[in-house]
Amino acid sequence: MKNYRLNSIIKIIDQITDKTGRVGSWCSLVMVVVMVLVVILRYGLQFGSIALQESVMYLNCVIFTFGVAFTLKEGGHVRVDVIYSKLSSKKKALIDLCGTLIFLTLTAGFILWTSWEYVSVSWRIREGSAESSGLPYVYILKTSILIIPIMLLMQGFSESLKAYKIIQKN
Repeated sequence: MKNYRLNSIIKIIDQITDKTGRVGSWCSLVMVVVMVLVVILRYGLQFGSIALQESVMYLNCVIFTFGVAFTLKEGGHVRVDVIYSKLSSKKKALIDLCGTLIFLTLTAGFILWTSWEYVSVSWRIREGSAESSGLPYVYILKTSILIIPIMLLMQGFSESLKAYKIIQKN
């Protein structure tokens, strides 16, 4: 029964990460289209739009915010460990579990702790673009600073459970 709960939690978290990762990947296509539109309007029609240019930054933010947890799930982050690839699955799982619990948790917690006031001030003043014709949603953009570590913690929890299952199995 215990294994069933772990599998359910892992499945739910991984599904959320997959869905948000898919949204981020579609935003890549949208960002390319918007960039092409910005270039055509500016250089072809001599028309510039600050809001359209800023929307590229917002799209990039969505791509990164939703892609970071997906990349963790897929094992796409860079590993510098030379020894890791030669280890047994149980030892790899132990390293993954310790790395997640120590480094990912502390780093994500630090980001949340140090960014909370910065983001909350932005929300309190409903911060907008410094440009008069820019987008008025900088406070939403800055919220990604909090969403990134939350998503990493969530996916890190799933990865920890996966590592725990491997350690328990062997």
